[in-house]
Amino acid sequence: MSPAAPTSAIVADTSSGCHHLRIDGYSSLKALPSGRRFSSRSFTVGGRRWRIDYYPNGRRHNCRGHVSVYLVLDEDAAAAEEVTAWFRFSLAVNRWFSFLGKAKPRTSPARKFGGAAKRKSRGFPRFVKCQLLEKSKHLNRDSFTVRCEVVVINGVRHEGRAKKPSPKVVSVPPSDLNQHLGGLLLTGKGADVVFEAGGETFAAHRCVLAARSPVFSVEPFGSMKEGSSTSDLVRIHDMEPQVFRALLCFVYTDSLPEMKTEEDIMCQHLLVAANRYNMDRLKLVCEDKLCKYIDVGTAANMLALAEAHHCHVLKGACFDFLRSAANLIPVVANDGFEHLRVACPSLVKELFAMHSPPLAQ
Repeated sequence: MSPAAPTSAIVADTSSGCHHLRIDGYSSLKALPSGRRFSSRSFTVGGRRWRIDYYPNGRRHNCRGHVSVYLVLDEDAAAAEEVTAWFRFSLAVNRWFSFLGKAKPRTSPARKFGGAAKRKSRGFPRFVKCQLLEKSKHLNRDSFTVRCEVVVINGVRHEGRAKKPSPKVVSVPPSDLNQHLGGLLLTGKGADVVFEAGGETFAAHRCVLAARSPVFSVEPFGSMKEGSSTSDLVRIHDMEPQVFRALLCFVYTDSLPEMKTEEDIMCQHLLVAANRYNMDRLKLVCEDKLCKYIDVGTAANMLALAEAHHCHVLKGACFDFLRSAANLIPVVANDGFEHLRVACPSLVKELFAMHSPPLAQ
């Protein structure tokens, strides 16, 4: 007796389900123009959310006189993971689902939805001709029911064949580039420029500064020329040493140092520095943090700062806070509001206009 032939199998892992959509008032809906859509409630098959879109007079003008039906992945197509499914639409006669005459249930081959496919809906623009539907037993008392069967293909597995050895799994740690660059700043190894701010000196690297700030990439470092000694100082005026230290920390590590106290004050100074050196990401980081510190005592100064440095999000957050008269009245009484009134008169006018009642027509 000859040995049995080896066998193997390819098995599709699927999930299936169906949804019934009843249409009442068919004749009234049919009178609507092409392209008018009505949707079913969402239903779940294969862990994904779906719906049926029904077009009583065709999805497009060239489908007028037909019922169009589409299966829709009822999720954000850009964010949703791609899914493959096939589906079938049919009509009901009592509890039986089929077509009369020449019409038959419409079945789609497996199609991709969402993800890279970027398509959320697939279906049949000429599902059934309205004249055929009206002559059939499917339409009863101006009502009929659409059945949608969905089969989601979760994956394919092979059975009965030799398994490949599992690949080695390499654990790749997260990037530590910021730590290395931070260490470079801390040790000053290879530094080729020295800054002085508020009486303190800071060794740095021209190439790193130029890569991170367009201002450093196009302007010379004070009176220094390429190749000069690090004993020459570049003096930074109008900036406290702790602010410049935090600025350099962000340049090298793309993050701010831990600020245990007065984070709001530090972020205001850093926002000015970020604007000065055209560091947009640092500016946005500071703007985001400052939005959390808006209160009666800081709102006027924050608004003046936002206006001076074109911080639209911070300005909007201040206006949102000052929309309430309960917040505006004590802010106006603060000394900071007088500075705002002198420095930004148009902004104060805009602020009060927000609270002024509309003029009678």
